Amino acid sequence: MKPMSIRDALNSSPLESFSTSQPLSVVGVCLDEETWAVLKLFAESAPLIKLRSHLSEYRTDDTEPASEWLGSPTPDICIIDFDRDRKKAALVAESIRSTAADTSIFAVSADAQPDLIIQAMRSGCSEYLLKPIGREQLLNAVARVGGRRKERVQPFKAQVLAFVGAKGGCGVTSLVTQLGALLANSFSKKTLVVDLHPDFGDAALYLGLTKYRYHFFELVENTERLDGELLQGFLARHGSGLEVIPAPEGNSAPRRVLPGAVAQTFEFLRMRYEYIMVDMNPGLSDENLEMIRHCDQLHVVTVAEVSALRNTVRQFEYLTRKEIPRDRFRVILNRHHKRSLISDGEIEKTLGQKIFWKVPNQYAHVVKAINGGDPIASLSSSDVARNLRDLASHLGARNTSGEKEKKKEGSGILGLWSR
Repeated sequence: MKPMSIRDALNSSPLESFSTSQPLSVVGVCLDEETWAVLKLFAESAPLIKLRSHLSEYRTDDTEPASEWLGSPTPDICIIDFDRDRKKAALVAESIRSTAADTSIFAVSADAQPDLIIQAMRSGCSEYLLKPIGREQLLNAVARVGGRRKERVQPFKAQVLAFVGAKGGCGVTSLVTQLGALLANSFSKKTLVVDLHPDFGDAALYLGLTKYRYHFFELVENTERLDGELLQGFLARHGSGLEVIPAPEGNSAPRRVLPGAVAQTFEFLRMRYEYIMVDMNPGLSDENLEMIRHCDQLHVVTVAEVSALRNTVRQFEYLTRKEIPRDRFRVILNRHHKRSLISDGEIEKTLGQKIFWKVPNQYAHVVKAINGGDPIASLSSSDVARNLRDLASHLGARNTSGEKEKKKEGSGILGLWSR
């Protein structure tokens, strides 16, 4: 898939969402005299920005975080000249992005080569302003930052619930998509599923969603452009009301995710949903570890098999060494069977932790539905459906539809289990 370009948003009109009551603070880095003079004239003629300082050198010392040399509080905007030294300018942008996430970064350059624009974007720049900077070009860029600042005050503060399998095949994607659709449908909760697999994620497929343009890691690459309008282009929507940000399809090169970018993206998403369900790839990648640090609860989905239980123990030991609070871990025992060769007591003794939730075994029905390519069905009255309704209630959701389901058969996700 083609990455989102900086220029994709240049034709938007954010001015109407920008309040001039509080000017945006601006710091310049290595700007030439002409560019600095343009900024001074702009600040004097319009109450949109306030110039704080101009730094004459690129601060690339790893021991000094950008949040310190930018000043306190950190500025709303940092404008960096990329023409003097593109490598050092990119390093400065990356430092600001990882340690001063609330600061928007503008690149300034006389070079309009697409590859250079993309490189600046990937280093953390949200705008690429061409010299000589025109008033309208600068006005639109500043207004977009003002619009995003206004959007920070939102009515939601989502619970971020991460789900990871003890190994592949434990049913994480099925569980996440079913529970997400249930929260959106029966509980009328504004719910988002994020597929965090680096490639070949199936969350969208399990929901019958096959038409989408962008994936989660492209959104992460655009953290400095994050606003409601940009987000809409990344969302796939299910009939239950659930929204999904898919994973890459697996036909593109691996992407370098900057430190802090995943947490920054989810902090933005938190303000727009009540529940965010994260479908994580098995393993302990840097992105997974950052997600685990940022989430409210980590649900490790396991099954009553020796290898899965061993991996669960290993995950808990590793995360404990990484100083992740143990009370954040929750064990979900999927495909639970009362007559399993390994008893619940033996599992809890092995893990050193109580089982948080047990999902009954109807595995054959799920496999048949997925392999048959059946469309997502309506909420059913199966044992698993009732179990997940109880789980949703346990997570704090209140059922707004009651026992009386009004949806027609064929429109919900949990019908998968009853086929």
